[in-house]
Amino acid sequence: MVEKIPPEGVIIRAENGDVIRYDETGLVLRLSDKVIADIAARLELKPAAATEALPMPDLPDDLDLWAARREGDWVVFQANLPGADSARGYRRHVSGGAVIAEARGPLLAVMGIGGARAGLGSPGPARFRWHVLGPADDIGAVGQGGLGEAVATDVLEPLRELTVEALVADELLARRRAAHQSLPLIVVRAETDMAATAHDLGSGIAVANLDRGFANLVSAAGRMGVGAQVLAVVLDYTLEDLTGDPVAYRDGMIALMERITRGMAKQGLARPVFLSAFDCGTQTVTRGPGLEGQWELSWNHGDHQLVFAAPSYAFGMDDTGRLTDKGRAEKAVLLTEALLAVHGGGKWLCPVIQLAERSGADIRLICEAQDGLIVDAGDPFGAGQLAGFALEGVTNGARITGVEIDPSDAKAVILKCSKRPEGEVFVTYAHAAKAGGGPYPANRGALRGDSGDGAVRRWALPARLRVTG
Repeated sequence: MVEKIPPEGVIIRAENGDVIRYDETGLVLRLSDKVIADIAARLELKPAAATEALPMPDLPDDLDLWAARREGDWVVFQANLPGADSARGYRRHVSGGAVIAEARGPLLAVMGIGGARAGLGSPGPARFRWHVLGPADDIGAVGQGGLGEAVATDVLEPLRELTVEALVADELLARRRAAHQSLPLIVVRAETDMAATAHDLGSGIAVANLDRGFANLVSAAGRMGVGAQVLAVVLDYTLEDLTGDPVAYRDGMIALMERITRGMAKQGLARPVFLSAFDCGTQTVTRGPGLEGQWELSWNHGDHQLVFAAPSYAFGMDDTGRLTDKGRAEKAVLLTEALLAVHGGGKWLCPVIQLAERSGADIRLICEAQDGLIVDAGDPFGAGQLAGFALEGVTNGARITGVEIDPSDAKAVILKCSKRPEGEVFVTYAHAAKAGGGPYPANRGALRGDSGDGAVRRWALPARLRVTG
């Protein structure tokens, strides 16, 4: 039997993305910057004839600017404007529109897609307000929300609100500023809709609008005469999935990532890094595929580069599972840390509990982790004395009396028990804690890797595992 060839796919793939793809129109070849530069150097271009100086358009009188000059269709000038950008170079198109920062290198982007909770932002501009931009379609960083089709535009403007994606862009710029590195322009947009399943999200209006966002990014880069690069696509869709089927959720999210990757390839964009948080929900908001669906996705996400940057118990949330303004900033910091690690050639691996086995009267947990483990004595999220661990299915009244790191293995945890737990026993982590005070969700823990400082930690992902042995 002859296997049918799919209508589109990949022929050659390198570590940094697809090299040769094919679709119904033929081959799609992605050339490196070095090849493009070599082709440009070989072209025999005649110098343009001398022309009269181009006229200078009027610039706003209320801007503290100087040294204005015309470069093609742009007016470039120095100015001292509000924000962390402050005194530096800026540009404005001769046809008008917003002032944006003058920057080197490609036009970058941090994009997002998800359910209704992903379409929220904090009011106000970015710290680097002239560098963190959105399409100039009067929609802003939040996107259409599934209520209409995004329009084509090659014009950019500063933001009025800060989504997680915008805060990630702002944090990236702040770190580059602190390191005295160049400050690029970063476009952000999060598209959402009311899809009831992950499969629906991958075929609905949100992903179609995200496609338009990628096309607008490329068009805006072309208008400025630079290339385009997507740094990351943030996935935020868990509690909205109504199937209750972990495998269906996993397959739907893999299909969504493949759909996004194909759409980007059609715009000449490389395969993205997908960033996500492992959503714990709250004690009262647990609908969706829950922990099991995300667990399935964490270890089986096809050939896509999916990074779980943190569990959601590390972020401030309200009772409905929506991020507070503080929680949105906390999430952005951890997503940024994970993104920098991956783009720097490293990895970002939050501790994952993989096996729970009996060890006498106690339970030993085997973990995959990037470094040694610590039960955080400060308990920043209020997980309690048991650090977020609990037992389910115990029939003889056994309970956990203490949590400690195995002295013989820094990546293993010992749950000290009052007696040997009997029954069909499950260990849960950050999944069944009692509700407490403060801004953090009820389902939380205190297990983490021993590196990092302050808010930048690799916190263990939630788990529910059957005890063996």
